[in-house]
Amino acid sequence: MPRLSEVIAALDALWPPSRAEQWDAVGTVCGDPEAEITRVLFAVDPVQEIADEAVSLGADLIVTHHPLYLRGTTTVEAGTFKGRVVHTLIKNDIALHVAHTNADTADPGVSDALAGALDLRITGPLVADPSDPEGRRGLGRICELDRPETLREFAARCAAWLPPTAQGIRVAGDPDMLIRRVAVSGGSGDSLFAEVRAAGVDAFVTSDLRHHPVSEAREQSPLALVDAAHWATEWPWCEQAAAQLDAISERHGWGLRTHVSRTVTDPWTVHAPSVTPSAVPAVPAIPAIPGAPN
Repeated sequence: MPRLSEVIAALDALWPPSRAEQWDAVGTVCGDPEAEITRVLFAVDPVQEIADEAVSLGADLIVTHHPLYLRGTTTVEAGTFKGRVVHTLIKNDIALHVAHTNADTADPGVSDALAGALDLRITGPLVADPSDPEGRRGLGRICELDRPETLREFAARCAAWLPPTAQGIRVAGDPDMLIRRVAVSGGSGDSLFAEVRAAGVDAFVTSDLRHHPVSEAREQSPLALVDAAHWATEWPWCEQAAAQLDAISERHGWGLRTHVSRTVTDPWTVHAPSVTPSAVPAVPAIPAIPGAPN
């Protein structure tokens, strides 16, 4: 069995920490470098549900996309939810490793997995990494459909092929417009509208789109916007990352067993669709309280 330090070296080769954004917090959060690793669990969020799943699974290492301590901390006291995660992991000899923005821009990276989940043909990065002479790394991906679809059909594709969440899929644009070229970016993407417009695509698939940026983007061009849940756009990376580690394990004869968490850690739990006023049930009158003033 490999030691944690050997597995981390392999993961760092896939997603070099030096390629993470300066504000990011990637790398190993906890774990003994000399500990033997047999099972690895991949997930999007390092929350208590995932820590408990790792314990039940008998995993020695969790690899998540989102950091546990993005903004730092002064305590890991178990009364805080993040501290409780750390205590659970250490008590059960489970290591935690994070690949965030260094996985976003990797080749393959988070947006490659998103494009693959939607069965899109990738033609290149949306924002190319200038340090990559082959022009394959970078943020987001530009893709093509095998055949044109209406925006209505393309939205249905996204709803059917991405993991289900309470949010589902939100769409801005003419539902009958034809979609041929698409930009995708896993995670929050409304900072990329200028690059998306410059790419000349018909639609942009991302998440966490806000009112004002979307309103302004729609005023500037006919670009269609497809907004999925943040977790749903990044979960496909977990399967891709697990497959990459499987290949490394096979080459080295490590015999690792990798698992991808199916636990939905998207924080939104209920979606109540809007209804017309006539369909809203009448609110019953509040009965008068005897003796109360009118």
